[in-house]
Amino acid sequence: MSEESNVRFTEREALFYHNTIRPGKIEIIASKPMATQRDLSLAYSPGVAVPVRAIAEDPAAAYDYTAKGNLVAVISNGTAILGLGNLGALASKPVMEGKAVLFKRFADVDSIDIELATEDPQAFIDAVTLLEPSFGGINLEDIKAPECFIIEQALRERLKIPVMHDDQHGTAIISAAGLVNACHLTGRELKDVKVVVNGAGAAAIACTELIKAMGVRHDNVIMCDRQGVIYRGRQEGMDQWKSAHAVDTPVRTLEEAVIGADIFLGLSAADALKPEWVKKMAPQPIIFAMANPDPEITPPAAKAVRPDAIVATGRSDYPNQVNNVLGFPFIFRGALDVRATAINEEMKIAAAEAIAALAREQVPEEVAAAYGKNHTFGVDYIIPAPFDPRLMEVVSSAVAKAAMDTGVAQKPIEDFEAYRLSLKARLNPTTSVLTNVYAQVRENPKRVVFAEAENEVVLRAAIQFRDFGYGTPVLVGRTEAVRAKLVELGVGNPDGYEIHNSNVSPLVPDMVAYLYERMQRRGFLERDVRRMVNQNRNVFASLLVALGHGDAMISGLTRTFSQTLREVRRVLDPKPGHVPFGVHLMVAKNYTVFLADTTVNERPSAEDLAHIAVETAAVARRMGHDPRVAFLSFSTFGNPMGKWVEPIRGAVALLDAMEPGFEYEGDIAPDAALNPKVMANYPFCRLSGPANVLIMPGLQSANISAKLLRELAGNAVIGPMLIGMDKPVQIAPMTALAPDILTLAVLAAGGVVG
Repeated sequence: MSEESNVRFTEREALFYHNTIRPGKIEIIASKPMATQRDLSLAYSPGVAVPVRAIAEDPAAAYDYTAKGNLVAVISNGTAILGLGNLGALASKPVMEGKAVLFKRFADVDSIDIELATEDPQAFIDAVTLLEPSFGGINLEDIKAPECFIIEQALRERLKIPVMHDDQHGTAIISAAGLVNACHLTGRELKDVKVVVNGAGAAAIACTELIKAMGVRHDNVIMCDRQGVIYRGRQEGMDQWKSAHAVDTPVRTLEEAVIGADIFLGLSAADALKPEWVKKMAPQPIIFAMANPDPEITPPAAKAVRPDAIVATGRSDYPNQVNNVLGFPFIFRGALDVRATAINEEMKIAAAEAIAALAREQVPEEVAAAYGKNHTFGVDYIIPAPFDPRLMEVVSSAVAKAAMDTGVAQKPIEDFEAYRLSLKARLNPTTSVLTNVYAQVRENPKRVVFAEAENEVVLRAAIQFRDFGYGTPVLVGRTEAVRAKLVELGVGNPDGYEIHNSNVSPLVPDMVAYLYERMQRRGFLERDVRRMVNQNRNVFASLLVALGHGDAMISGLTRTFSQTLREVRRVLDPKPGHVPFGVHLMVAKNYTVFLADTTVNERPSAEDLAHIAVETAAVARRMGHDPRVAFLSFSTFGNPMGKWVEPIRGAVALLDAMEPGFEYEGDIAPDAALNPKVMANYPFCRLSGPANVLIMPGLQSANISAKLLRELAGNAVIGPMLIGMDKPVQIAPMTALAPDILTLAVLAAGGVVG
């Protein structure tokens, strides 16, 4: 029920983290240029007067001309900080800054923390009300009960922007999603389950209200607090929020209440649920022990007495973590995107149902990589992992649609498919570049040969390739080994996958004949060729493509790029008149750069460089970019001169003669090619703006640059992409993850590169 990682660290490490580089965890970065006097004049006086007048005439224009529409205030008074209690507003600031970081990291929502030094609910309400013009939404945090109920209700009534107390509703939404899936696994219906809620604070009451809204019957829920069962007629320690959940029941203690209960929801204290009580619960009990940092009962203790139990906690070191970060970033993302005036019950339910449905789907490889283990829907995986990249798209769009359906959306979304794609692009700029490619491949699915299908990473990519509708993965490997791995990865019907085993394939005789005809005058006997077909997976996979059993091929994880390419080229040739080469694609937040040749040609000639430039520009065009080509060098227009400049100048001369239809320039150093200020020193430069196609002078500098950028930029780099082969072949780096392989497979299938 928190964002705690439960990773062990020293106090010194934690303090160093918050102090190093610059104190705190957030900073303000201008989203517009601020380099010149003109920039400043537009940003402030006198230029700022224009949007001021526009907003005065139409307040909705604030969403067009300011950051309001993507800005959430995270507000607390520090009266209930995590599990630390009332430590005051100032002490809550590190937590609120952390919440702001999570908003940005997970949903690209800008956030500012505000700490209010008051424990007076009315003063708090008045202060936040006065802030409404500044923000698109309000996230309340770490405010103790019952004041949090009063504050949230009042603000929801006063403000026309989304307001949510995450300690209440975030926990409620994630736990509700987990309960939906736990009931699904145990064959229960929400309308029939008997629930015991231990705790009557903000989170407990919110959880109870939400599951009742989703179908749990009021009379089937028994809530307990420190004084025991909250029953109708009880006078001690009651308030209006507890009274709303009182029921007619003869039981008076938690021990009595859990007898025969299907579900235990704990939002109370460590060790509140005794193992001997768990024994008395219904078959396949569902236990959500969400007290932090220590749960009401640990999963091992619960499983020791009830091995059939499904157990969730608020901790990441146990399965099924109820983690609010699965919800609040995406709930606000969806609410902001439709300019919702509130976050209502229907939007919360939509979020819970979307999260639940996501956990039942095949888990992406990047999630497994982030957590160091596989995840498959089942008793130990009923809630998605926080790093599942699909949460942004799935939850945000569900919330936005619910806002529209319930009439609280001021800016309804007209094209939901486009909206879902835009959500992907906000956090993964690579996806925005490739969106059209993925759509084209879905419309024209292909057969792609995965040459290393016994490798788990490759197999994950192959599963996603099929599940996402890109075509048919043709798997190369030992049949039983591949099937066993498919089962391990959660595939219910491994026989539904096409597997080719070179040791038993009926295609081998034709393959041997085909390859022997190619190799017999290159020093190979027929038995050498047969051995190659039987033992070399890249040769076998290439032959599947050559003989028409596959449209494209992906390999590379088990051998170096150069070795894989040598093996592929024994079977497949370059396109007539083409030179094979590699391209790395670097995708930053606001620009994309193609870098070539990064993998094949050690010292390209002028003719090679010109050819590489023309072909890379064509790839850039196919990916939606207007190419501006720079032939990179240590020299900028002859300063300084050197012997390696001549091939570059020769390539430029060749392009001059052919008039290729795109901008190009060289010899030019990287700063002059990419930095407009440096480029301005050369008014004769033929580039109209920063280059987006960089042609490297040789393999040494190219490969070093590409690998350095990959290490520094991480997921913002795609490639290498192999260009110039007669059949679509891609060779992934040995360090690739499933998303990298999937991307290359889709590119190969789509004919965008190759």
